[in-house]
Amino acid sequence: MKVSLLDYGAGNVRSVRNAILAAGYTVDDISSPEEILNSECIIFPGVGSYGSAMTVLKERGYDEALRTYLKDCDRPFLGICLGMQTLFESSEEFLGHDGDATKKTIEGLGVIPGKVIRFDDDAVPAVPHIGWNGRIPHQSSPVLSTSEEKDEVYFVHSYYVPIIEENNDWILTSTTYGNQRYVSSVQKGCVVATQFHPEKSGTTGLNIFKNFLQAAEKGTLSNTSSLPIDPSSQTSLVKRVVVALDVRSNDQGDLVVTKGDQYDVRENERREGLSSGA
Repeated sequence: MKVSLLDYGAGNVRSVRNAILAAGYTVDDISSPEEILNSECIIFPGVGSYGSAMTVLKERGYDEALRTYLKDCDRPFLGICLGMQTLFESSEEFLGHDGDATKKTIEGLGVIPGKVIRFDDDAVPAVPHIGWNGRIPHQSSPVLSTSEEKDEVYFVHSYYVPIIEENNDWILTSTTYGNQRYVSSVQKGCVVATQFHPEKSGTTGLNIFKNFLQAAEKGTLSNTSSLPIDPSSQTSLVKRVVVALDVRSNDQGDLVVTKGDQYDVRENERREGLSSGA
């Protein structure tokens, strides 16, 4: 199976590319809308600004090609972080802290109902949400077949997708941060996306890539079923000495999991000279 990587200059592509290679697949880079339409399997990673991501997608004509590719949810797709957020209708990221009503929200791909909003400073310990947290499964899925709830994954984001009735059938997992429960991954048919970064989540993350790709190749990716949810269930941040984990080549050329770099998504308003992120 040919795996196509949609790289718009996001910054985390090396680890994603290495994770795909470690799963036993080769990678081709997407360079035109036609290549999106003709892809067998797309992986779309992203970090940083929602507005910047959507601007690049529109300028390159990728937005309409992605909508077509994703329309029937029958073609393999894995979105990561902003790659998940852009699937929704819009983001308020551009509004900033003041919520200036004269500024417009940013339109997304509109594949999934819902809007991306900022964490409320009064409802969570800190913004952004950075670190290892758990997931509460809403569906069984081949993608998570080797994962357990206790297996934490790596998050770094200031904006999140609230759970609403209209997107409930998309939710693969949810996560809690402070007093806020939000969508941490989605799946419908062959379309999968995560708010967390599997490429920075060690063995658990590598298995997510491997499971996704193998199920896509076998044609079993859409074999999901709903699970009962305990509304009182919670996840929590876990302290780890290693901030994040990457997939890199060692001196022998082998791909290994090693200590990774932390994405910088700190807020402009709170820390000078730094940009906000997904």
